[in-house]
Amino acid sequence: MAQPQLQRPTDEPIDWDILNNPAQSVGHLLRDRVTGTPDLVAFRFPEGDDWAVRTWGEAGREVWQFAAGLIDLGIGAQDRVAIAAATSYQWIVADLGIMAAGAATTTIYPTTIPDDVGYIIANSGSRVVIAQDAEQVDKVRQVRDSIPDVMKVVVLEGDGGGDDDGWVITLEELERRGATLLEAKPDVVDARIDALGPDDLATIIYTSGTTGRPKGVRLLHRTWTFQCASQASLSTLSEADLQYLWLPLSHVFGKLLVILPLQIGFETAVDGRIDKIVENLAVVRPTFMAAAPRIFEKAYGRVTLGIQQEGGVKEKLFNWATGVGARAATLRAEGKDPSGVLALQHSLADKLVLSKVRDRFGGRIRFFISGSAALNPEVARWFEGAGLTILEGYGLTETSAAATLVRPSALRIGAVGWPVPGTEATIAEDGEVLVRGAHVMQGYHDNPEATAEVLTEDGWFHTGDIGEIDARGFVKITDRKKDLFKTSNGKYVAPSIIESRFKGLCPYVSQFVVHGEGRNFVTALVTLDEEAIAPWAEANGLGGRPYAEVVGSAQARDMVQSYVDQLNEGLNRWEQIKKFTILGRDLTVEEGELTPSLKLRRKVVSERFRDDLDGLYG
Repeated sequence: MAQPQLQRPTDEPIDWDILNNPAQSVGHLLRDRVTGTPDLVAFRFPEGDDWAVRTWGEAGREVWQFAAGLIDLGIGAQDRVAIAAATSYQWIVADLGIMAAGAATTTIYPTTIPDDVGYIIANSGSRVVIAQDAEQVDKVRQVRDSIPDVMKVVVLEGDGGGDDDGWVITLEELERRGATLLEAKPDVVDARIDALGPDDLATIIYTSGTTGRPKGVRLLHRTWTFQCASQASLSTLSEADLQYLWLPLSHVFGKLLVILPLQIGFETAVDGRIDKIVENLAVVRPTFMAAAPRIFEKAYGRVTLGIQQEGGVKEKLFNWATGVGARAATLRAEGKDPSGVLALQHSLADKLVLSKVRDRFGGRIRFFISGSAALNPEVARWFEGAGLTILEGYGLTETSAAATLVRPSALRIGAVGWPVPGTEATIAEDGEVLVRGAHVMQGYHDNPEATAEVLTEDGWFHTGDIGEIDARGFVKITDRKKDLFKTSNGKYVAPSIIESRFKGLCPYVSQFVVHGEGRNFVTALVTLDEEAIAPWAEANGLGGRPYAEVVGSAQARDMVQSYVDQLNEGLNRWEQIKKFTILGRDLTVEEGELTPSLKLRRKVVSERFRDDLDGLYG
């Protein structure tokens, strides 16, 4: 193994008192926040046509009642309780309630098929399931024979479509039980929190495997409290911030953003509906938001395409302003401020154009956070030029989310930042990124063999990603180790880099999947964004035609070919896309081709569209 490399300049301002004194458990963090700032607004969430608000004190009372309800059902310390629901305020109450009861949360994506739902519940040993609605309850019913340890199913919305001899109960019933228990034993939840320690299990998150069964990642209370202390030690966020949270909370990235406010105290507006993000940003006006790169790519495409359609003077002004913004952003990344003519140009560009771009995102964004996959550098530069900084981070479920993060004061587009405070990172001899720190998982649940494959005895976690660390300590991820492929000519190709570049060139693309393992040249599967392609179709005589007909047209193929030609100009000969096919539909989470966090399931896609790929090779 290579020796640990420089992580960051030694003068980076870190509050060591916070970093070295993490909370004893998430339950302790929660209780301290509720008692310390009971009147501060903690959450807001859609309710009818308006937004409901909860202070920390109000949220705390709901969490305590939920926790007491679980205790009344018979949930004991370290028991597992599964949540199968979409992102919502009630998901947060359930998760915090589970941990306050001394139990551990098993997360299940609402898109998970019944067979996998049964496996996750059984493998984790979950004793209660929190289900969003009748649809989720039905999945649990289908596998009831395989989950004999489940005592109750609690449905958050409605009655679950049947009584099942009392096996399924409503949220109202759970809350009634909790209220009754708290009245009789007011300290019952506090006693559970008092008993929690750093090495107690807090969460099991199952990785979205592409082959075989998913693995349950065991995350202890110390992994979460370390993450909170690490982020708080940077002073990047404060009580004055307002987060907009839409990410799937069953994913480790979203889960961290539920727990982090307990440490820092900022407000969170939560709504899991992806189609409402842009609309909600204008209403909520957050100061920061985390997202997967696909969200930024779509926003970039929507704005730039809209301007192209305007054409004329407006398009020229926009291109001039964003160019000025990009030059100013380059200087800022070098620690310099624009001066002279550029400073005057930037002031005018900001007034006429760039400020209006920021207004589309609510007008108060201090920064975005991007994770889960590689962010296209051109997209990042465009946002930075508009005054919308994107802080790219890197981590995995096994590292309880963040392992590295770009700092607002130290931007490097194309890199994923420095290791977060308290974390070590190094590069193995084969180029794999290794990480060590208190946030690394305990191991895979009931799977010691898989644990031994990725965790060394001295605590290094093998991430499975290929990367590099430069002289200033910036980490750069180049590809997934398992995604690198070799052509029949013996040349290695890193597909995700090529895919990311294409998304920065073509505003109409949704997915671009590079293929070529064992083949004599590289090809790609292409899908086009249905929303973005509609105005293009209108302008090219295809208006009103079905999506499949539009993307299958000669005009669409010529358009994609022009962007592929641009892409190939910047690639080595053996990396160039020689042939491609445009699929008749987009890839989706529902079909299992994307993970719920919008990452590509490469093997699933390659197998599902095997005939299309084989056809490209004749």
